[in-house]
Amino acid sequence: MPIPQQMTLASHNRGKWAEFMRLVEPFGVTLTVPEPSPSDLVEETGSTYLENARLKAVTMARTLGVWTLADDSGVEVDALGGLPGVQSARFVSDDPWENTREILLRLMEVPWPRRTARMVAVVVLAAPDGRYWWAEGRVEGRILLWPRGTRGFGVDPIFSVDGVRSLAEVDDAEKDACSHRGEAVRRLFGGHAIPGAE
Repeated sequence: MPIPQQMTLASHNRGKWAEFMRLVEPFGVTLTVPEPSPSDLVEETGSTYLENARLKAVTMARTLGVWTLADDSGVEVDALGGLPGVQSARFVSDDPWENTREILLRLMEVPWPRRTARMVAVVVLAAPDGRYWWAEGRVEGRILLWPRGTRGFGVDPIFSVDGVRSLAEVDDAEKDACSHRGEAVRRLFGGHAIPGAE
């Protein structure tokens, strides 16, 4: 898989921008600001992380004529039958805090041993000619009893890998080393990318 030195990221989420800029830097990649907004080009209508990430990456790459990186990610809570999953960003609202609160409310009576969950991310790199490559990252953990920490975004304040600290409490380097996006990016650019097929 070719690795261009410059690409755009199909997201206007500031948290994702900061995270992806750190994650791609070791591979000599620079991210640029996408114009127009990905939300103006793509509606996430897929039923899987891969479908949504591919939609964003391929559409922007073809439309703008630039290499494009995109991801779709979510948290899968075992006690909720895998919810919210691919709907994590739109579980009950477009507001991340309302989605986080809903998860906590639904788990109020669930004991600690059963609060297992995983974070999943699929990252897609698309070329202007429609070719694309993808990789998946997963991290197992638990949903905490209450939000903790002020770093990160999304469900980071309630997801814990070690059962003690949330992802919103650890520093950037530690989060990047263990996160679902970190694993997906390392697999994508580290020789384990899967070629896509239109």
